[in-house]
Amino acid sequence: MNEFQSLSNHFLIAMPTLADPNFHKTVTLVCEHTAEGAMGLTINRPLDLGLHELLEQTDIAVRDLPDLPVFLGGPVQNNRGFVLHAPLGQWETTLTITDKVGVSSSRDILEAIAGKQGPEQYLVALGYAGWGAGQLEHEMAENSWLSTPAKSSIYFDTPIKERWQAAAQSAGVDLNTLSSEAGHA
Repeated sequence: MNEFQSLSNHFLIAMPTLADPNFHKTVTLVCEHTAEGAMGLTINRPLDLGLHELLEQTDIAVRDLPDLPVFLGGPVQNNRGFVLHAPLGQWETTLTITDKVGVSSSRDILEAIAGKQGPEQYLVALGYAGWGAGQLEHEMAENSWLSTPAKSSIYFDTPIKERWQAAAQSAGVDLNTLSSEAGHA
């Protein structure tokens, strides 16, 4: 029997053959991965929704704040908000990903961001990607995903349209050279 290997703090890079419209050409940061399942946030699917509008919809006053895009974090509970952020800080609900990065889903972090008291770096998403026990491992075995250790510079600093290629390049893979045909030798 294979020993469980967590993919927490790894990128899942959709292979060109992954046709599921929820994940085609996506990069998903795995926030938590245990034997019971996995949870992640897609970092390169901006919604047609800005941070100002989201804050206004949640009755949070917007001050002088950049109107950053809000991302579709995944197809599960896409009415629920998540903030990927650094540094960790002291928020009501935070899942620690690394000693510097966490994901929070409580209102206090949004209020702090709106009041310019929030984390230095952040990405706001609605919804998440979720996998049941063994599901992600099965998808990995089917070559749906390429995984590599995550780099915060990709989700915080890299232009959105470049994140899929940048994540693959961080694993030493040029997605342009991969065939879109699947097969086994």
